[in-house]
Amino acid sequence: MKKMDEIQKRLFREIADLHELPVGAYNLRANSALAGRQTTPNIDIQSKTDKSGIDITIKPGTKRESVHIPVVLSESGITETVYNDFYVGDDCDVLIVAGCGIDNCGTQDSEHDGIHRFFIGKNSKIKYVEKHYGSGDGDGKRILNPVTEVYMEEGSTMEMEMVQIKGVDSTERTTVAELKENAKLIVRERLMTHGQQTAGSAYKIELNGDGSSADVVSRSVARERSYQKLDLCIIGNAECSGHTECDSIIMDEGRILAVPSLEANSTEAMLVHEAAIGKIAGDQLIKLMTLGLTEQEAEEQIINGFLK
Repeated sequence: MKKMDEIQKRLFREIADLHELPVGAYNLRANSALAGRQTTPNIDIQSKTDKSGIDITIKPGTKRESVHIPVVLSESGITETVYNDFYVGDDCDVLIVAGCGIDNCGTQDSEHDGIHRFFIGKNSKIKYVEKHYGSGDGDGKRILNPVTEVYMEEGSTMEMEMVQIKGVDSTERTTVAELKENAKLIVRERLMTHGQQTAGSAYKIELNGDGSSADVVSRSVARERSYQKLDLCIIGNAECSGHTECDSIIMDEGRILAVPSLEANSTEAMLVHEAAIGKIAGDQLIKLMTLGLTEQEAEEQIINGFLK
């Protein structure tokens, strides 16, 4: 076990709620080095031999277990790309917690690009939590570019919670998924940008099997002079159902481009999209201010509730 400093411990708390070593399987990574690893009889973790990253293998029938694989960077100037593959057997029910935290107090940019691939077996259920966080008062940027690929077998379910609400200067988030018969994908994204930050978030979900479904909801807030582009696409290739929703609050001089799209290649595909961008309603502010809050405090209350 590599000894971690207080900054690294704080980052692990922010992105994975880790106040101590987790129960179950885990792989902790700090400043491009292994900081700790534990396997279980049902969950194995092995380092890749051809590139940076790990293979996580979950045995069929594994239930009520968890895997934590968070990454932290606390040194300025680190740039890394990590490839993590998850092989989930049939009939599993597992929690997977990932994410990355960057604290940059230097002048050089720090960047983590994580490519995660999930191969989910028949009738398995996965909950995946990925949080991104940035801090530090240096001039160097905090850059995170996650790529998530999901391949779902018959009857499987995946629930994804994707969160980025502080301190990341630049991010390009890409998520693609392919679903077979009766597979179900649920995505809840929360995103906030401020200052000069930029964020792109793109989803491409292919519903290939009869009975497959996807529900993708993105909530975002763009503050100050930040910019966001949200691109949500569902492709229906069978008797399936899909729903996308972009719901955004724009503030100050922020800019948001929402591009929801649907593609139906079957007469049995039922696809719906919604998109809304607007400012905080004045009556909401007034109501909270009559309760004794300042305008700034009222705005924070509304934003926190919106992104909850």
